[in-house]
Amino acid sequence: MQREKTNIFKGVDGWLVLMFFLLVFVGWINIYSASTSEDHFEILDFNSRYGKQLMWIGLTIPIIIIVLFIETRFYERFSSIFYIVSILSLIGLFVVGKNINGATSWYAIGSFTIQPAEFAKAFTALAVAKLLSDQAFTFKPFKNHIKAFFIIFLPALLITLQPDPGSALVYLSFFFIFYREGLSGFYFVIGFMAVLIFLLTLKLGSIGVFPVTILIVVVTFLLFIIYLVIYNRSKLKKYWIQLTGIFIVASLFIFSVQFIFSNIFEQRHRDRFNIVLGKTTDTKEIGYNTDQAIKTITSGGFSGKGFLEGDRTQGDFVPEQDTDYIFSTVGEEWGFIGSVLVIILFSAFIIRIIHVAERQKSVFSRVYGYSIATIFLFHFTINIGMVIGLLPTIGIPLPFFSYGGSSLWGFTLLLFIFIRLDANRSFEW
Repeated sequence: MQREKTNIFKGVDGWLVLMFFLLVFVGWINIYSASTSEDHFEILDFNSRYGKQLMWIGLTIPIIIIVLFIETRFYERFSSIFYIVSILSLIGLFVVGKNINGATSWYAIGSFTIQPAEFAKAFTALAVAKLLSDQAFTFKPFKNHIKAFFIIFLPALLITLQPDPGSALVYLSFFFIFYREGLSGFYFVIGFMAVLIFLLTLKLGSIGVFPVTILIVVVTFLLFIIYLVIYNRSKLKKYWIQLTGIFIVASLFIFSVQFIFSNIFEQRHRDRFNIVLGKTTDTKEIGYNTDQAIKTITSGGFSGKGFLEGDRTQGDFVPEQDTDYIFSTVGEEWGFIGSVLVIILFSAFIIRIIHVAERQKSVFSRVYGYSIATIFLFHFTINIGMVIGLLPTIGIPLPFFSYGGSSLWGFTLLLFIFIRLDANRSFEW
């Protein structure tokens, strides 16, 4: 049972709010540097990209106030409605969506565009929290696995079809929440083995990698048997058929990798994987962005060249530098020190969300908190890994840093719904 507070700012976590505004401010400073022209003083030029971003930052204030004003029961009670609306908004793109850079991911109203996928993450997190907070829900029945997977894979599928596979991959972060709430780690083992086999096969070739992959599967197979013998011998007979099946499926999967890679992946995806795996070197076409981003970051050295002093940033060497590759601006102008401080700030922000999630009295609030923590972590890790060349370019924004109103508003909504839920916890009993 709970009662509602009347002061919308009472109980609001000050640290999360402070880090939010700090991240937004530092993000805007770098957008300004990456998109400004020769005249660095027209901050209120709303025809420029940094001017538009400043306007969108200003519009986060009414979003925050509205989110904090709404009663917490509203978010839980209507979470399913929010989810359905988000799904309909994704479906509607295939009818009236605007195609930008090869993806039909935006609604256009005059010169204004909005990307519903950025808001779908918050509404999916609410739907997941609603499902998992049901007192009758556990992950023991397999049918509940299907329910949970359906909630996250439906928007992921619709986003993939736009096509925007990078944004769709974010929904895999929900598996950490499922595991936190009781889902078997079996799915993580299978997922890890599948990714490992896939990458090894691409790296070494389907014939050459076969002995290595089989060895990995066999070792895993034997370790699990040893575990069962030592800790739960009674289950050895029960699981030997499943283990044998896993071994056979993994072996067959090796031979399907090349078919999947050649016939399902698009050429641009194949090129990016080949670059990351070191099979090809391309600094002029598909690998140009990453190559220029790495050169831009390393040119900053230890302390950086200084604000607005990055010649590669000012020279537009890195395409999309104020969006997906915004971290390269941080590296050049603020150097190793600035890059580390940004990483520390993001890490502290995510850790704070986890800390706040742990103190929640309701399962709904806790699950939602962990959901947004993993979403932020996924974006942060993948984006920076992509910019420094450790991961393939998949095109997902760095939260609060990358240029774009939909991204900024989506992350703001995602965070402040949780801040609102947390602020009301002292009024619950």
